[in-house]
Amino acid sequence: MNLGRKIDNCRMCDSKELYKFLDLGFMPPADGILNKEEISLPEIHFPVVVAQCQDCGLTQLTYAVNPEILYGEKYSYESSITETGKKHFFEMANSIFNKLNLKLNDLVIDIGSNVGVLLEGFKNNGCNVLGIDAAPKIVKIANDREIETWQTLINPDIARKVVVEKGKAEVICGTNVFAHIDDKKGLIESIKIILDENGVFIIEVPYLVDLIQNLEYDTIYLDHLEYLSLKPLTKFFEKNGFDIFDVERYEIHGSSIRVFIGKIGKREISKTVYEMLEFEEEKGIYKKEILNDFAEKVKQHKKNFVEMLRELKKQNKKIIGISAPAKGNTLLNYCKIHEDLIDYMTEKSGLKPGHYTPGMHIPIIEEEKLLEDSDANYGVIFAWNFAEEI
Repeated sequence: MNLGRKIDNCRMCDSKELYKFLDLGFMPPADGILNKEEISLPEIHFPVVVAQCQDCGLTQLTYAVNPEILYGEKYSYESSITETGKKHFFEMANSIFNKLNLKLNDLVIDIGSNVGVLLEGFKNNGCNVLGIDAAPKIVKIANDREIETWQTLINPDIARKVVVEKGKAEVICGTNVFAHIDDKKGLIESIKIILDENGVFIIEVPYLVDLIQNLEYDTIYLDHLEYLSLKPLTKFFEKNGFDIFDVERYEIHGSSIRVFIGKIGKREISKTVYEMLEFEEEKGIYKKEILNDFAEKVKQHKKNFVEMLRELKKQNKKIIGISAPAKGNTLLNYCKIHEDLIDYMTEKSGLKPGHYTPGMHIPIIEEEKLLEDSDANYGVIFAWNFAEEI
C-alpha cells in the first residue's frame, strides 16, 4: 500500500515557497487506537512538520498520509458522543436551513459525515440527506441511525453517482473535513458536479488565528493536512470559480469559522468577509516572526507540562487522562508521556475503552470507572474543547 506523499508545494496555489516553522517530530495516526496484541507490534509513524505558503498564506503539513491508513478500521472518532457537539450540529443545521431559505425535500450532502449528527438536524427540518464517509465502523453507526451514508471517499465518479441517484444538492457541507482532503482538485471537481447552480458549499474548520493565539498545537496531527484562515481560502475558491460570500465564527473546537461558498457572482459578498481578511493581517498570522514565536512557545509548553507531571509523580500522585481524543495523542506523543506519568485514559466513546493510545500505549477505560478510583489525585482534560461539559 502507498503510505502517502511528501509535499513540496502549496496544496492550494502550487507555489514552492513554503516556510517550515514547526516540527512536532514523528507521530502515529492520532485516531489509530490499538488492541492488546497490537501494542507489541511495530507501529508506523509519519513526520508532523508545519509550513506556510509565502504566496497565498496556506498553512499545511508537509506530508500527506494515505487516507486509507487514516480512515480505515481503526478510525474511532464519533461526533455524537458529547452533548455540546450534538447541540452545535443541530443548531448548525437549523441556522443554515433558515439562512439559505431551504425548502422541504431539498438535498443536503455532508462530506465526512461521521455518524450523521449534522444530517439528522437537516432531516428533522424535512430535507433529504446523504452522508459520505470513508470509515467503516462509523458508517455502520450512521446507517443504523437511519442516516443514509455511503462508505467511500469523495471523488468525481462518486459525485456523478450521487447526481444520478439523488439529483443535484442545494447544500454540501464539510465540517472539520475540508482540511483532511489532500486531493483538492478532485474535491472541487466533485463539488461542481453535485452542487445545484444556486447551491452553497459550506465548510466549518478550526481557525488558524485562534490556534496561534491560544497555543492550540495539540490540534495539529496527521488527519489535519491544513490549518485554515480566510485569505488562502478566498484565493483558492476564486481560482476555481467560486466566491466566499459569508463567514461566521463559532466557539466549537477552540473557535472555528463557518465559510459559505457559492458559484461566482451568484450572491452578494458580506462585509464580514472583508473585515475578517483585515483582521488576519492585523494579527500577523502570515508573518515569519509570529510563526517563529508560536513555535518557541510550543517548545516551552512541552517543557513546562512534562516538568509539572514529573513533579507530581515525585510526590506519588496518581494522574489520570480524562478523555482520549485525537488531539490528546498529539500532546502525549510530542511530550513523550507514557504510562509512568499518566496511569490511564478515560473515554465516553464506546469504541475506545479496552484499547491503548497510539504511540504511547496508555490504556483507555470507560469514563464511569474514574468515579470508582479513589486513588486518583489529578486529571488532565485532553478534550479541553468540551471541558465545561466534562
